[in-house]
Amino acid sequence: MGRYVHITSHLLLFFFLFHFVVSEIPSNQRNTVINLYNLLQNNTDPFLWNSTRDPNPCSWYGVTCSSDNSSITHFSIHSFSVSNSDFLPVLCQIDALESIDLSNNQLSSIPSGFMTYCGNLTGLRELYFSRNRLSGSLPNFHGFLKLEYLDLSHNMLSGTINLQMNGLVSLKILWLQYNQFTGSVPTHLGKSMALEQLWLYGNQFVDKIPEEIANYSNLIAIDLSVNNLSGSIPDRFGELLNLQVLILSFNSLSGGIPQSLSSIQTLSQIVANHNSFSGAIPSGITKYVTCLDLSYNELNGSIPSDLLSQSNLESVDLSDNSLEGSVPENISSSLMKLRLGNNRLSGTISSSFFRSIQNIFYLELDNNSFGGSIPSELGLCKILTVLNLAGNQLTGLLPVELGNLGSLEELKLEANKLIGEIPVEITQLRGLRKLNISWNSLNGSIPSSISKLQYLTNLDLRGNNLSGSIPEFIGNLNSLVELQLGNNKLGGEIPLMPHSLQIALNLSSNLFEGLIPETLSQLNGLGVLDLSDNRFTGNIPESFAEMVSLKQLVLSDNLLSGLIPIFRPYVSVETSGNMGLTEPTKPSPTQKTIKTLSVGLVVEVTIAVCAFAVSTVFVVCFCFRKTQKIQSEAKATNHGDICSLWNYDGRIAYEDIIKATNDFDNRYCIGTGGYGSVYKAQLPSGKVFALKKLHRLEATDPAFDHCFRNEVQMLTNTRHKNIVKLYGFCLHNKCMFLVYEYMEKGSLFCALNLDVNASEIRWTQRVNIVAAMAHALSYLHHDCTLPIVHRDISSKNILLNSQLEAFVADFGTAKLLHLHSSNQTVIAGTFGYIAPELAYTMVVTEKCDVYSFGVVALETIMGRHPGDLLSSLTSPPSENMMVVDLLDPRLPLPTNPVVAGNIVLVATMAFACLHPEPKSRPMMRQLSQEFLSRRKALAAPLRTISVLELWDRKVDVTNYQMT
Repeated sequence: MGRYVHITSHLLLFFFLFHFVVSEIPSNQRNTVINLYNLLQNNTDPFLWNSTRDPNPCSWYGVTCSSDNSSITHFSIHSFSVSNSDFLPVLCQIDALESIDLSNNQLSSIPSGFMTYCGNLTGLRELYFSRNRLSGSLPNFHGFLKLEYLDLSHNMLSGTINLQMNGLVSLKILWLQYNQFTGSVPTHLGKSMALEQLWLYGNQFVDKIPEEIANYSNLIAIDLSVNNLSGSIPDRFGELLNLQVLILSFNSLSGGIPQSLSSIQTLSQIVANHNSFSGAIPSGITKYVTCLDLSYNELNGSIPSDLLSQSNLESVDLSDNSLEGSVPENISSSLMKLRLGNNRLSGTISSSFFRSIQNIFYLELDNNSFGGSIPSELGLCKILTVLNLAGNQLTGLLPVELGNLGSLEELKLEANKLIGEIPVEITQLRGLRKLNISWNSLNGSIPSSISKLQYLTNLDLRGNNLSGSIPEFIGNLNSLVELQLGNNKLGGEIPLMPHSLQIALNLSSNLFEGLIPETLSQLNGLGVLDLSDNRFTGNIPESFAEMVSLKQLVLSDNLLSGLIPIFRPYVSVETSGNMGLTEPTKPSPTQKTIKTLSVGLVVEVTIAVCAFAVSTVFVVCFCFRKTQKIQSEAKATNHGDICSLWNYDGRIAYEDIIKATNDFDNRYCIGTGGYGSVYKAQLPSGKVFALKKLHRLEATDPAFDHCFRNEVQMLTNTRHKNIVKLYGFCLHNKCMFLVYEYMEKGSLFCALNLDVNASEIRWTQRVNIVAAMAHALSYLHHDCTLPIVHRDISSKNILLNSQLEAFVADFGTAKLLHLHSSNQTVIAGTFGYIAPELAYTMVVTEKCDVYSFGVVALETIMGRHPGDLLSSLTSPPSENMMVVDLLDPRLPLPTNPVVAGNIVLVATMAFACLHPEPKSRPMMRQLSQEFLSRRKALAAPLRTISVLELWDRKVDVTNYQMT
């Protein structure tokens, strides 16, 4: 076989040489291309080699020749998974090259001698290295005098970049976005007066924006967003008379918006959101601009009268500032998007306003102080897709002209003072997806024709005076995932609900009575079911305990009786205020026999220290010493010493996993952890999972093997809604991996360290993240047969799903606490989160996790690790240290007193958890219960609360009351 391959390779080489003879490519380039393709042959897609069958190399994939076929001018292996850069010296021997495209591969470095062997490419105009895995510092590009396009974006390059750019006198476009460059924004790019585009966003640049950038008079576009820049916008930017795009968002810039920008006649986009700009918006800023985004700043004063009137204007976003006054009457007919929410605007929304914006498709005026009624002229805006007027003081009836907005997809009118009935005309909005009219004073019944809104996903009518029954055909809303009808006067029979409900069904605080319908248990995808504060009688349906997705069941303040069913451990069940209910007797945890049926597969496992996990995709059997009986037509194949992975149709799922990741190819790798790499895999069923695979060398290390087995044992014995789910595993001497629930948003650490992601996690969501951690740790410490200490609580081990819900992960170092043992251990955990007493006692207790929880809680509201603060907490803090000084500056301070109160609660808990004496720290059960209690508004302004006040309360958290 080897001889056959050897002969074939020589024939292939002869084939290449023969066909090169008939081409016009010079002989030196012929030989170079042959060598180049031979080097690349072992690590690229076979598709590349199919093209080499053509006798003319100028027609090969990736090769472009000059018009007379006398030389190779362009070479591209875009998206071919090339990982080895050894081919570069050979590639650079093609001295006529004008363009090289190596983007979207897996190159890890640019060789240090890059300029040595590529300096001969004096005609090179384009060089693309984007979307690789390049790390280290930039090579020196001083020899490329004709280079016009340089793309190194989406890599992991670091260091400063000033000196490396010397000599690029012809450079027009520089893409360096999404790397890890530090230092100041470069001011000397090889004296390239030809520079037209400068893309530096998504790095770690600091200090001020250098005014020397104004020297590049040909600049068309500048993007410095998502960095750590401070100071103001240089006034000299007004000298950039060719500038079209200016993007400065997600920095820490301050000062005013320069008036000089209004003089640039070519400027079409100003995007400077998520900074700390203050002062008034300069008049004339939109004279030439089509898009203006100054949201999430500290701008004040009124909106300039000419700002919305310019004929070229298409989009304006001034939301989340401190603007006052009314909306200017003169509005351009070209305006298509207007966002003014979360300001201090007032006055009425006039009829002329709606007559002026008939071409608008997106309008947000929420959370201001607009009053008066909604004019009927609203119906003229027939292309509106989003209308948000929530959180104002609007009064009067809902206009029937709402029914004219045939393109409307989202209507938000909550938290106003609207009265009257819900007009039946709303049900004419057949494209409506979200409808929220909650917390008004609406009366009457819910229109029966609401079942016509087939695309409706979210319906919220809470907090009104609606009466009557729920429409009989509401179950026809097959897209509905959330239905909020609480705090009304609804009664009668509860009809069949849409099976699509996933987020919540809330019927609380109404007049429903009688037995709870058994049909509600058919909502298997439902997360929250709230039936509290009604007049339900009888037993809680046993079938509720079988609802697989249920996370919270609220039945408090009814007239229920009988035995409470046994729910899964991760389900929060609230039954207070039902005098006739009886708590269930917990089953013995020492010995269980579990039976389950999975499409013809019957598995019976006797469990001692092992567990049996069941999901809709896998049935997973795990036991170090096990007895199992398998009855199935499918033949059971064991892929490891301890492994049995089954998919939904009874076949072994191991092959599906290997196929989904192309045998754990690096293209599917989404991260590397302490003892393995994490891969994203989509199985034939459509389900997406995360796979943690032990590195090959580490798989033979007993320490890592112990971590692997420990994580399997812990996660198969724990089931909580805020603990990451383990669906399966494989333990084999050559392949060890764990199959997890996939978390779309990654770790809390990454979310907080990238400004663009951190700004998406609002204050309420951050409080919820801390609460989820508290619930999970409370379960581990107090609700397991033996208490479990995680030992590595850090922001890297808190994962977030697409809804920004938090889950505790990585149980490789977790430890069971035995009552009659010293529980002495080696130090484990992440530096900066480890409880200080472990350094001298070496004894692990639940209070070690409590300390780590306190660190992560502070990190969550501060947006960064509280390292400096921790070192200063050995003594009482200064009276001048205020809570607002600790909060993440990338978010505006909360204006809602309840939200502010929750933030203070988190800070108070965190300081209590960081007490140097472990016995003085609270238990996680206390903290979890505190989050479950109803929060009250903060009485004092948030800005007036000092850290010292919270420090003084920290020992006894449960006595801390917000009034």
